[in-house]
Amino acid sequence: MSGKKRSTFSSKLGFVLAAAGSAVGLGNIWRFPYLAAKYGGGIFLLVYIILALTFGYTMIMSESTLGRMTRKSPVGAFKEVGAGKVLRIGGWMNAIIPLLIVPYYSVIGGWVIKYMFEYAGGAGKIISSNEVIKTDKAEYFSAFIASGRQQIFWFSLFAGATMFIIFLGVRNGIERVSKIMMPILIVLSIIVTIYSVSRPGAIEGVKYFIIPNFKNFSWMTVVAALGQMFYSLSIAMGILYTFGSYMGKDADIEKSTVQVEIFDTMIAILAGLMVIPAVFAFSGKEGLKAGPSLMFITLPEVFDSMGEKHILRNMNVGTFIGTIFFLLVTLAAITSSVALAESVVSTFEDEMEWSRRKSAMVTTVIVFALGFLSCLGFNVLSGVKILDMDLLDFFDFLTNSVMMPIAAIATCVLILKITGIDKIEEEITSTSKFRRKFIYKFVLRFLAIIFLLVILISSILNAFGVISI
Repeated sequence: MSGKKRSTFSSKLGFVLAAAGSAVGLGNIWRFPYLAAKYGGGIFLLVYIILALTFGYTMIMSESTLGRMTRKSPVGAFKEVGAGKVLRIGGWMNAIIPLLIVPYYSVIGGWVIKYMFEYAGGAGKIISSNEVIKTDKAEYFSAFIASGRQQIFWFSLFAGATMFIIFLGVRNGIERVSKIMMPILIVLSIIVTIYSVSRPGAIEGVKYFIIPNFKNFSWMTVVAALGQMFYSLSIAMGILYTFGSYMGKDADIEKSTVQVEIFDTMIAILAGLMVIPAVFAFSGKEGLKAGPSLMFITLPEVFDSMGEKHILRNMNVGTFIGTIFFLLVTLAAITSSVALAESVVSTFEDEMEWSRRKSAMVTTVIVFALGFLSCLGFNVLSGVKILDMDLLDFFDFLTNSVMMPIAAIATCVLILKITGIDKIEEEITSTSKFRRKFIYKFVLRFLAIIFLLVILISSILNAFGVISI
């Protein structure tokens, strides 16, 4: 290996905001509300919080600590602690996952930017399916994704912004952008939440989302919450290994983990309060059944229903709220996309001994090549199906439902069989009080691998139609 100096964050806050930025993304603002709506509202929220404070905490601590201890991205971390050839596959899987996620994530990010620009330009009523002639394509969103040219343009805009930040580096790019975007994201989230929960009829949506109703509980509530936690907390994506390796040796790992948990859970709750009460107020409980299309089809209808009163020139209330909403989703999506891409670049630097510039250029080429496939999967390549999924859905299934649980199992095995919990504890307690040590050890020894196998098996069975998630 070359002896070049490794990039680092300039401060402890830099790690926290960057890690929080990786966690706070489309998983929180797009995915969390529709899963909460589908799996019982308040009971889903309660299960998610419990899992985040136990299982999520354990995985964040594990990956961040291994990263800081070895000063390596995931592949190098597995090698550094002496993992055998078979177990090292887990390190490579942690590295490959973000390389597969960034392209299709950037496609969805492109959709968000498209909607933000449309709302900012006063085209909110056009986006609403109420204003679209009911043809075979049915809604504005369906017509939009059917256009390969539009898909490629907006994907390229989002992916280009992501890689531009990566080229700026860790301190001038990732850390600086996170310090700017995260506070803005929080402020915008609070603004939209206040407006949403104050609408007539919205209080029923607040109750549904906040108050647990144990009649709505099922085993699938736990499975869905487990899957969401992976997506939301950036577990098994190589990100926490990478950011941990950039963390200073004086940083309090547990304190940083708690801060990331707070950021993530706060944004997830705000997202639920932004979306669910608004849908209740303007569409009733039936509007929550939209599922993944909630953000791109149902919410525009909600914004269109907010009235014609103009608060700015050429911009009514619904258009204004829609603009702010899609702006904050854009900010959240970019921070997560940058974190994923940085994990890939770091692996290339460590394992190929390339310069940061070359690593970023190769990553850019791969992101655009795979991203174009996902873009065209809704139009030109719509006839290409894998397990009856279009290309974007297949990449999402492969990474989130199959590879990530396996990669996380590999991390657990690495600590239990190779590194040893005692060595991890020694690294943590060098700067942290490790207040949740009992929870960490109990979950890692007795629950983590079982939880991960549940996610893996249930996701595969769902893909083959054996069960329905």
